[in-house]
Amino acid sequence: MKIQTLIVDDEPLARERIRTLLADEHDVEIIGECANGRDAVAAIQKQKPDLLFLDVQMPELDGFGVLDQIAAAKMPAIIFVTAYDQYALRAFEVHALDYLLKPFDRERFQKALQRARLQIQQTKNGEVNTRVLALLEELRAEKKWLDRLVIKSGGRVFFLKVEEIDWIEAAGNYVRLHVEREAHLLRETIKNLEAQLDPKKFLRLSRATIVRIERIKELQPWFHGEYAIILQDGTQLTSSRGYRTKLDELMGKSL
Repeated sequence: MKIQTLIVDDEPLARERIRTLLADEHDVEIIGECANGRDAVAAIQKQKPDLLFLDVQMPELDGFGVLDQIAAAKMPAIIFVTAYDQYALRAFEVHALDYLLKPFDRERFQKALQRARLQIQQTKNGEVNTRVLALLEELRAEKKWLDRLVIKSGGRVFFLKVEEIDWIEAAGNYVRLHVEREAHLLRETIKNLEAQLDPKKFLRLSRATIVRIERIKELQPWFHGEYAIILQDGTQLTSSRGYRTKLDELMGKSL
């Protein structure tokens, strides 16, 4: 009987990496891939996988949000895939839960997979589920949102308060932070930065854009479920359909 495996990650290259590493594992069968948390919850409930590769940081519903919606009795063995900070990594280790820190190599992947095999064979799901729930509680209790950033520009280094940011745009492996009429480059991916920002204060509009909620002045409906977001200084941004749920939540009703 093969290990029925589901891959959940919003990055296509990350899913491809896991799929490639599993290609030679004859006891593993990939039964599906999901690019977001909501699809993952539906797939887990319907397909009941034995093993789940779960990205922690995803838009809309992150990896921990996925676990919140899965009944303990249906929770598969889990290998977390993450770019989280050192505190979270220590938490995974304390609770004896395996994780892959991006970018990971074949050796580390094999080690995590072997541990998952043993867990599945020993059918200790109840024990593992208890550890997962304990991890969730610990991370929720200790989560501290980013309050300032270190910016290096023109040979100088200065601190930028997060509350001063108007909006953020992706620029490859960098992000561009817009502060009034200035813009600062920071070497960080937009995905990793989003995970450090308070979701009550910042809103992801698209794969390339995050806005500070209090800077929003107006929403204008466009086509196919998209919206124009007008900021207080007149800047116009665009939301994508894939991130509409968060706009709905912000408005307190369906737009």
